[in-house]
Amino acid sequence: MDDEAMTARGRRAVTGGTSSGRSGGRLADEVYDTLLGQLMSLRIEPGSRVTIDVLARELGVSQTPIRDALNRMEAEGLVVRVPHAGYRIPPQITRNRFEDMLEVRLLLEPAAARRSAERASLPQVAGLRRMLAEMAELEGGSGPLAYGAFGLRDAAFHDLVALSAGNQVIREALARLHSHVHLFRLHHDTQVTHLAMAEHEEVVAAIAARDPDAAAYAMRRHILRSGERFRRLFDEVEGAEAMAVEA
Repeated sequence: MDDEAMTARGRRAVTGGTSSGRSGGRLADEVYDTLLGQLMSLRIEPGSRVTIDVLARELGVSQTPIRDALNRMEAEGLVVRVPHAGYRIPPQITRNRFEDMLEVRLLLEPAAARRSAERASLPQVAGLRRMLAEMAELEGGSGPLAYGAFGLRDAAFHDLVALSAGNQVIREALARLHSHVHLFRLHHDTQVTHLAMAEHEEVVAAIAARDPDAAAYAMRRHILRSGERFRRLFDEVEGAEAMAVEA
């Protein structure tokens, strides 16, 4: 699916022709999902300004769900309110922030995978497999929107593992990190999607086999390898900046 088709589909998901049949809360959720997708696909660039009236015109909805969605994103650290000037998208995460997030994920996510192998219901295991199938469909997509959509599914996959672990505190802690949003904003790299798919499949296979040790190991290896992939992006940026200074 190309970028224009995905954009149109995202806009239909928000507008749906009319909002009269939906509650304000549900419409705000749809706006939130759309803005999050644009954030991850870099259609809304880091450091750019976001205003309620412009978004309302672009998405074809009233200002109320836009305001509700932005308030939620502000509480989650995804946008920053600027007095008398709307909102601004924060800059990309720093290397130090990235390393801190990686450390927390290594503490929590292998434990969640272990518990998932012990506690996940059959419908939850089936849900993980469906999520992999959806991600496989997006894996071959081109353009930043397809990449952003894959990143959203990636976040949903990890959330579903945490949900099936039956520990709400771990799930909430991981959700507050928004690690997938920040990481997938760093760079558009299709290799990330290909490698992540194979690693996710290993996690699901271990959970389905009811093997807690294998599930924890597979998740830890996935996070470590993901960290190595994104760490190289920081190295590339820092190298380019160093060359620019020398020039």
